[in-house]
Amino acid sequence: MNRRRVWIGLGLVAIAGAVILLVAGGLRENVVYFLTPTELEAKGAEVYGASLRLGGQVKPESVDWNPDVGRLLFVITDGETELPVESSGAPPAMFSEGMGVVVEGSYREDGVFRSHNVMVKHSNEYRPPEEGEHPKEVYRSLMEEEAGG
Repeated sequence: MNRRRVWIGLGLVAIAGAVILLVAGGLRENVVYFLTPTELEAKGAEVYGASLRLGGQVKPESVDWNPDVGRLLFVITDGETELPVESSGAPPAMFSEGMGVVVEGSYREDGVFRSHNVMVKHSNEYRPPEEGEHPKEVYRSLMEEEAGG
């Protein structure tokens, strides 16, 4: 009877270990790294084609949005390094120059970050529109606060 319990216990431990290895291995394969432009440039060829997240600010006067072909071009910077970003699809509603963004995609050998997802970083401060105030005015003030702070 004791021997049977030992074997059952060992079997359960083996199953739990196998599940943990499968989950950990799957997570490792699906990890998306977050880098700044300076960190990305320093890694160079090591990260070509890898799935990455790149964070920084949209360089003022660098945005080129072509709605006819659905192509967005801009430069992302961390204040030290600038990298061109190419994205397909419309930019997020609150996307603007000088704003913090996180882009998901891959770094190509030509030095361009090819993005399939552009996310704006926005303030966690929210206030509803006051009576008579249009929601666009609230968003504009939030974006100005972010740009200044």
